[in-house]
Amino acid sequence: MAVTNERQQLLDRRPQGLDLGPTGRGGDRLFGGLAKGSGIAVIALVVFVGGFLLWLAVPALRANQASFLFSREWMPGIQPPRFGIVDLLWTTVLVSGFALLLAVPVAVGVALFLTHYAPRRVAGPVTYVVDLLAAVPSIIFGIWGIKELAPKLAPLSSFLSGNLGGFPLLRPGIADNGTVFVAGVVLAIMILPIVTAFTREVFAQAPREHKEAALALGATKWEMIRLTVLPYGRSGMVSAAMLGLGRALGETIAIMIILSKPSPDSPFNPSLFAGGETFASKIANNAAEFDSPTKTGAYIAAGLVLFVLTFVVNAIARLILQHSERKHA
Repeated sequence: MAVTNERQQLLDRRPQGLDLGPTGRGGDRLFGGLAKGSGIAVIALVVFVGGFLLWLAVPALRANQASFLFSREWMPGIQPPRFGIVDLLWTTVLVSGFALLLAVPVAVGVALFLTHYAPRRVAGPVTYVVDLLAAVPSIIFGIWGIKELAPKLAPLSSFLSGNLGGFPLLRPGIADNGTVFVAGVVLAIMILPIVTAFTREVFAQAPREHKEAALALGATKWEMIRLTVLPYGRSGMVSAAMLGLGRALGETIAIMIILSKPSPDSPFNPSLFAGGETFASKIANNAAEFDSPTKTGAYIAAGLVLFVLTFVVNAIARLILQHSERKHA
C-alpha cells in the first residue's frame, strides 16, 4: 500500500501536459512484444535467405559431375556441368585473412592513440579523417589500388618473392600487379575505419577508476593500458575484427578490379603474389552467364558457401567472446 501511494504521489507531481505513455505491465508487454518480434523477424529473414539459396543451388549440385568442394574446374555451362570452389575458397580466405592481419594492429594502435595519447585538438580531426575513409566508394579504392598503389608495391613484392620464395605463401606468382597481395593491402585500408571506430569506442569506455588505480600504484601509461584497457577491451577487439572480416569476405567491386583472373589451365598457386577470384568477384564477373538454371545454380551454390562461411566466422567469434567472458568472470 505504501508503494502504491508513493507511486501515485509521483504521478500527481508530474508537469501538467506531460504524457508518460503506457506504464506498468502494459508498457512492459508492448516493449517485450516488439523486441521479440524484431528478433524473430531477423531470424526468419536469415533462414529465408539461406533456404532460398539452397533451393536454387540443389539442382545444379545434383547435376554436377565434379567435386564441388575440392575441384578446381569451373565449367557450369557444359553438359553435364563440372564446377568446384576450392580456388574461390582459398582466394577469399587468403585475401580476407591477409587484410585482417594488416588492419587490426594498425586499428588498435590508432584507437589507443586517439583515446589515450592524442590531445583533444588532434584526436578530433584524426577521428574525422579515419571515419571518412568508410565513405569512399569501393570502386574508387579499386581504381586507386590497381593504378597507383600496385606499381609502388611492385618492388616490395619482387623483394619478398625473390628472397622468401621458399615459403608457399611468398613464392613468385603472376607477372602483372593484380595480385592477392595488392588486393589485401587495399582491403585492409577499406576495413580500417570499421575496426578502428568499434575499438575506439570500447577503449574509451574502460573504467576510469581502474586506470587511475593503476597509475596511483606507479604504473606507466603503457603499463596502465596493458593491465586495464586492453583486458577490458579484448572482447570488443575480437568483435571489431570479426566485423571487419565480414566486410572483407563480401567485398566485390574493388577485388574484381584489382585481381587478375588466372587462365583455366594454370596450376594452383597458394601465394600472395598470384591472381585469383573470390566468391563475390566470381559471381559479379560472370553475372551475364545467368542464362540457364544450371549456370545460375552453380553461382548461387558458390554464394551459399560464402553465406555459410560468414556464419562460421561469426560462430568462432562468439566462442572466443564466451571464453574471454568466462576467463575474466
